[in-house]
Amino acid sequence: MNHKKQKLPILLGLLVCFFTFQLSAQTDYSNYSKLSQRIKNLQNNYSNLSKLEQLTTTVGGHKIWALTLSKGNADNKPAIAIVSGVDGKHIFGPEMAVNVAENILKNHANILEKTTFYIFPNMSPNATENYFSSLKHYKNGNAKNTDDDRDGSVNEDSFDDLNKDGLITLMRIEDPTGNYIKLKEDERIMVKADKNKGQLGAYKLLTEGIDNDKDGKFNEDGKGGIHFNKNFGYKYPYFTAGAGEHPVSEKENRALLDYLYQKWNIYSIITFGPQNNLSKPLKFNASGAKKRVVTSILKGDAALNKFLSGKYNKITGTKDAPTNHGKGGDFFQWSYFHFGKLALSTPGWWVPKVKDSAKKSAKNKYVNYLRWAKKENVANPFVDWTVINHPDFPNQKVEVGGISPYRMYNPPYKMVADISKKHTEFILEVAKMQPNIQLENVRSESLGNGITRITVDVHNKGLLPTHTEMGSRSRWLRRIRVAVVKLGKNQQIISGKDIELVSNIKGDSSKRFTWLIKGKGNVKIEAGTSHTGTDTTTIKLK
Repeated sequence: MNHKKQKLPILLGLLVCFFTFQLSAQTDYSNYSKLSQRIKNLQNNYSNLSKLEQLTTTVGGHKIWALTLSKGNADNKPAIAIVSGVDGKHIFGPEMAVNVAENILKNHANILEKTTFYIFPNMSPNATENYFSSLKHYKNGNAKNTDDDRDGSVNEDSFDDLNKDGLITLMRIEDPTGNYIKLKEDERIMVKADKNKGQLGAYKLLTEGIDNDKDGKFNEDGKGGIHFNKNFGYKYPYFTAGAGEHPVSEKENRALLDYLYQKWNIYSIITFGPQNNLSKPLKFNASGAKKRVVTSILKGDAALNKFLSGKYNKITGTKDAPTNHGKGGDFFQWSYFHFGKLALSTPGWWVPKVKDSAKKSAKNKYVNYLRWAKKENVANPFVDWTVINHPDFPNQKVEVGGISPYRMYNPPYKMVADISKKHTEFILEVAKMQPNIQLENVRSESLGNGITRITVDVHNKGLLPTHTEMGSRSRWLRRIRVAVVKLGKNQQIISGKDIELVSNIKGDSSKRFTWLIKGKGNVKIEAGTSHTGTDTTTIKLK
C-alpha cells in the first residue's frame, strides 16, 4: 500500500478545514444584523435557558432586544441586568454583552439556578452602525432629526470627507489667531497653547468639514439624533445637543425603563459604557450627600463600591483606568441615584500606558495611544496630515488628519474574547455574593396559658447588602417583608407585628424577630423580597 497516497486526502481535508475556519472566523466587530443573529442563535440553541424579547423598534427601524437567561421562573430569583450600547462610539460594549451571554450559557449554566440575567446588548443600534458605514465618524445619536444649532433648519451642516479616505478626523488651519500648537513630544498631535508657559497659538483646530450653512460654525448640525446616554433624568443636560426635548423622550430609553421598573427582582445593574466606577470607585463627598438632590454616592455605598472595585481589578487585571463618572443624563448615574440599585459600570478596556525608552509615561493620551498602537502593530491608527484646498480658507494652509475614529475607545477585535471572559468571571463573582435571605435559629418555647414565644433570625447569607444605602431611601424598592402568615381562627398574636418591613440587612448579617402567639397548631413565618429570595418555615405552637 502506498502510504503517501493514503495520507494525501487526509492532508487535503485538513487544509480545507483550516482555510474554511480562517474564512469564517470573525475578525471585526458585529454589525446590527450579525449581532441580532447571534442573539437569536443563542435563544434557539438554549431555548430552555433563555428568552428573547423585543422591547421596541427605534425611529431608525432597529429592534431593541432583551435577552433573559434563567433556569426556571426568571422573575422569581435575584437578578442582574446588563445594559450595553449606551454610547455609539463604544462598539466594544455590545460585542462583550453578547459574549458574556454566550459564556454563561455555554460554560456556567449552573449559575442560572439561583440568578437571572436580563441582558440588553445594544441600546444605540443606529449610532453603533456608523462604525460599519462607508463614512466613519463618531455618532452617538439615534435616527431622529434634530435641530442641534436651533436655527430652524434640520441637518444642514454635517461632516464632509475632504480627503476622501472614508474617515472624519480633524482640520488644522495655520492661523496666528488660533489657540492650538503642535505638541513637541509628537508633532502629529495638536494641543491648546498655554499662555502661562509663553506659548502662542498658531493653528485653529476643527472637525473635518465645510461650513455648509455659512454661519461661521463647522459641522454643528448634522444627523445628530438623540443620545441614549444623555436622555435620562439625573442631572439632565437641558438645552444640550443630543439630550432631547425632555428626559426619557426616546422610545428606546422609555422602553428600557418600563421594562426595568417591572422587574422587582433586579438587585444590580452593570453597564458596559464609558462611565467607570469599577476600576476606580466613586468617592463619598459629605456635602454632596447632604444636598436635597444628592450628588455624591452615599457613605455605605462608597465602601461597597471600593470592595467590588478591588474584586474587579483582581479578576480583570486592569489598571491605569481613565476617570469618567458621568456628565449628566447618562444611564449609569440614573441607575444609582434615581433607581437606587447596586450600579456598576465599566468600558471594559482602555489604552494601557506605554513608557518610552527612558521609562517615562506620556502625559498626553493621544501620544500614549500612538505609542501603544505602534507596539501592538495596530493598522492605520493615525491619518497623516494632508494639505487640502478648503473653500472657507482660500488663502490659508489647511491640513486634514488625526487619530482614526473608534480606535482609542475599542480594543482590536482579537482581544475581545479574552476581555469578555474576564468580565464574565467578575459578573459571576457578583452573582455568587448576591443577597440571600434565610431564616435561621428558629426557636419556640411555651410560656404557659397556651402562649408560645417564637424567635427567628432573618439572615442575609450573601456578602452584598439587601439594599444599597441609596436604595434604602427609595420609596420604590421593595423592602424585606417579615410576616406571620395563615393564622388559624383560634390563633392570636399577643406581641409582635404580623407584618414588618425591613429597609436593609447588610451582607452576612441578620435581624432577630420575636412573637408571642396564643393558640394551638402550626404557624408559618415568611421573610424576603423579590431581589433577595424568600424563605419560609412552619412552627408548631406549644
